[in-house]
Amino acid sequence: MGDEESRKERTSGGVSVQLEEEQKCLLKELQTAVERQEDKEHLEELLWKTLTVFQGCPFYTVKNLEFVYEIRGNEMFVNRKDKSITRASISLAFEKALELQKTEGTVKGPKKLNCFGASYLYPVFEKLGIIWK
Repeated sequence: MGDEESRKERTSGGVSVQLEEEQKCLLKELQTAVERQEDKEHLEELLWKTLTVFQGCPFYTVKNLEFVYEIRGNEMFVNRKDKSITRASISLAFEKALELQKTEGTVKGPKKLNCFGASYLYPVFEKLGIIWK
């Protein structure tokens, strides 16, 4: 079964058990890799895979505005924005989040990520367990 067919199967009628299981597995793998401080390239690849399986799930900004995103190629498209967030911007925000989490023990809000799309990336990173309060 191709990716497109698989995605249709997973999204028809809501989130399937298969998708939920895939999300849980990737989430655990990403969180473990972050805790172990694995190499940057591996972490970024895991992050992208995780972001891909969580597309279409609802997230909430700090101001409690609901949003969903879609991954197309190397871009994240948020339903509340006209412009996309590039994979490069997401990688920079991810590195910054990991650095702040390590040095300060927390990331105190989206502005600390200091990048385009931070108001959307912050709650996603928080829900994925990359950052915590």
